[in-house]
Parts: sequence; C-alpha cells; structure tokens
Amino acid sequence: MKNSLNQTNITTTATQEISSLPDFKNTAIAFVGKNNEELRKSARLFALMNKHWLVGIGSKIGIAAIKMHLPFVESIVKNTIFEQFCGGTTLLESLPTIEKLRQNNVLTILDYGAEAKEREEDFNHTMNEVIRAIEFAAQTPNVPTVSTKITGMARFGLLESIQQGEAMTLEMRAEYKNVLKRIDAICYVASQKGVSIFVDAEETWIQNTINHLVNMMMKRYNRNKVVVYNTFQMYRTDQLQYLITSFNQAQKEGYLLGAKLVRGAYMEKERERATRLGYPSPIHPNKRASDDAFNTALRFCVDNYETLASCNASHNAESAMLQAELIASKGIPRNHPHLMFSQLYGMSDNITFNLAAAGFNVAKYVPYGPVREVVPYLIRRAEENSSVTGDMTREYELVLQEMKRRGLA
Repeated sequence: MKNSLNQTNITTTATQEISSLPDFKNTAIAFVGKNNEELRKSARLFALMNKHWLVGIGSKIGIAAIKMHLPFVESIVKNTIFEQFCGGTTLLESLPTIEKLRQNNVLTILDYGAEAKEREEDFNHTMNEVIRAIEFAAQTPNVPTVSTKITGMARFGLLESIQQGEAMTLEMRAEYKNVLKRIDAICYVASQKGVSIFVDAEETWIQNTINHLVNMMMKRYNRNKVVVYNTFQMYRTDQLQYLITSFNQAQKEGYLLGAKLVRGAYMEKERERATRLGYPSPIHPNKRASDDAFNTALRFCVDNYETLASCNASHNAESAMLQAELIASKGIPRNHPHLMFSQLYGMSDNITFNLAAAGFNVAKYVPYGPVREVVPYLIRRAEENSSVTGDMTREYELVLQEMKRRGLA
C-alpha cells in the first residue's frame, strides 16, 4: 500500500512538472527585456535579413568596406547587426547586456568574436583575451562559461597537417608545443577561477586534432567537476557514436565528460569538399536524420547527467522542449548545473526567456570584440540564418506578433 502511495505521489509530481513547461509562443515573456523602440529596431533588421539576396550582396560589400577602413560603415554596422547580436566591443561595454539578461534569470556565455589569424602574436593575443574573459566571468554574476575556438590559437594548416599524419618538422613541433601551452593556460585559469570552457567544433578535416586536444584537457581538468566541454556537431553521421565513445572513455579514465550539442555550422562547405575530393559526405542526408541524431544525443546526455554535463546549444524549439520534458518527467532539478540550454544573443528569445521563466538553466551566447574584428562572425551569422534556413522569417514573425500584442503594429 505504501509503495502504491509513493508511486502515486511520484506520478502526480511528474504530471505537475510537465504541466508547467514553457510556452515558446509566449512573446510577452520572450521580449520582456525589449522596450518598444528596441522591438521596432529588431523588426526592421529582421525584415532586411529575411531577404536572402540582400544578405548576400550586403555581406560582400560589408567585408570590402571594412577592409577599406571606411569609418561610416563601421558606425552603421555597430548600430544595426552588431547591436542585435553582440554584447559590446569590450568586456566592460558588455556589462549592461549581461546585467539585463541576469535580471531575467538568463546566464551569459562570453565569446570573443574575432576570427582566427595566422601569426603567433595573434594567437597569443586571443589566448590573453580569453583569459581576461575568464577572470571577468569569475567576478561577474551569472557568467559561468567562456567559449573559444582552437583556430583562434593555432594555425589551421598545422591542425590539418597533424590530422593527415604528416611528418612534423622541428618548426611544426615548436608551433604545436605553443598551441598546447595556450590551451592549457586557458583551461588551468578556468579551473582555478571556477569557470567552464566551451571549445567550438570546426571543419571535419581538423576536428580530430581538436578532439585530441580537448580530450587531453578534459582528462586533466574534469576530474572533480566539469571545466572543459567539447562540441559535437550532430549533423555529422559519426557524432552520435562519438558522443557515446567519448562518454565511455571518460568513465574508463576517471573524468567527467563535458558535451555541447549543436547541429552544425559548416554544412555547405563540408558537402562541397566531399564532392570535390570524392569521399562520402560526413553530413546526414536530410534534416530529419540530423534531428533524430540530435534528439537521441539529448536523451543520452539527460540519462547520464550525473557524470556527463551537457549544453543543448540549439535554436530548435522541438529539441528544447524535448529536453525540458525529459528533465521534468525525471524529476531532475531544473537548474541542475549539468543540464544547460543556450541560444545566440539576439535570436530565439522565445526559447531562451520562456525556459528561464520556467526555471531552467539557460544562457545566451554573447559575442564581443572590436567591430572590425567581429564583422566576419556577424556576416556568417546573417548568412547562416537568412531565409534559406527560415530562421529570420521565424524571428521576424515573433517580433511582429509581440508588436501587435503591444498595439505597435
């Protein structure tokens, strides 16, 4: 009888938890942080970005104009696309954005948005900038994580040569030793300061090298808590198995796995290269297959949340709801540090703010850096999320819906 009552209580609790899940159509919560003028500005920007042909032309003109050091162009960029998708040009300038997110229970993931260079001095500059971000995060409420890219601290060609198994010259060995020092310095400071590090995934022809480096850091620093996270691009056909293999390896070697799940960012480039060089495409043949792999990976991470820390870094509402339902049905605390959601700053506010309002552990990726340095990142963001994927259409429609609710349209 007692067991029956306990089971009834558990079932009732689970039902109550599921009934209080977020509503991603609630635009009042989604745009709670935007005043009327900010909402109108977002509507104008998304309307422009919804025109794919205009994004294409604007991208080419924008890059050329920045390279020509035209001052008025930098000003235009800062007051439009930069303002929508970035926190500021510096860490201090990003503070108001971080604080605004904090007021709505949204965490911040700092991301130094400058693109990779080719010189050692530039790699050292990136390392120092990431370390500054870690130290800043440690002193700033609601900033648990800093994101970085290995190609910000290592020459692309070096990573590619290592993956291809080419014999390393003395110069290459010295170069690689410097790469290890930079990555270890970042992870060491993060472990000392209580901040975690997300390492981005990149192209398949350098990803194995990146995996080796990140696994080395996880083995070193993820002994008692998760400091370092690798990124798994689930639009790749091999990543679900690699996630499971990575988890089993971590269990065997006595460390905790950190896994950031994304669908992926290099689809066209990957398919084009595979066709050109005559090898099978590493990308799933269609969206449904990618979605299935992503959602299976989510289930795996939630099932193993005690020894696997994960971040659902997706703009997909179905995947976000799936994870919310899994957490609720299993009775896991919604703010458990091993189960996070994240979306890019300036996008998918309907997911982020509704998850936060429902008590889930959710963050915004907040890029920052000099406008001139961040422009390539911003242009890629515009191209990836233009009307080809439908993201801009969805964003525009949500903003319009909120404007109508407020009587602005």
